[in-house]
Amino acid sequence: MNEQLAIAYGIVETAGILAPIAFILFHILRQFLFIPVPLVCIAGGVLFGSVFGSIFSLIGLMFSCLMFYGLINQMPKTHSKLSELKKRWFGEYRNLSIGQISVLRLVPFVHYHLLNFCLLERNKGFSDFMKGAWLTNLPLAVFYTVFGQFISRFTPTMILLILFSIASLAFVLREKVTVIKWHEFFKSAA
Repeated sequence: MNEQLAIAYGIVETAGILAPIAFILFHILRQFLFIPVPLVCIAGGVLFGSVFGSIFSLIGLMFSCLMFYGLINQMPKTHSKLSELKKRWFGEYRNLSIGQISVLRLVPFVHYHLLNFCLLERNKGFSDFMKGAWLTNLPLAVFYTVFGQFISRFTPTMILLILFSIASLAFVLREKVTVIKWHEFFKSAA
């Protein structure tokens, strides 16, 4: 393992400015390779350190969100699948708050683009969506980059405690009002 890490450090050191660019591009390609976001953020922390790893991960995640925003309306099947997945996981009339999306991004098994879809439903405009993406990706990038190396050393009990804490935080930060339009309410009753 130490030999592989030394090889990775050597590649990053000799690549110069190309290493961060390649890492950011890898963040964009990650979604097509089905690699989880936390893994890439942890790798950024190992290769570039906490500060630069967080910055490069955040830039890569923002490009990924930008690409999602630009492509989701061009792919109606994906849009409808994400809509059905949102209804199944969170309910038809439930809108997640920015805080909830931030916390749920920290949970490794929650679908990243499902949360982008929830963010898009909340913020339809481009600038609002990108602000929301910035606010929800910042904790993800920093948490997994800085603490990623320690997470691998946690006991199963500690991991369950952290996941329970995150779930409790997501519940506390939920939107407390649900608005159902008149015609939607009576459509389901009829």
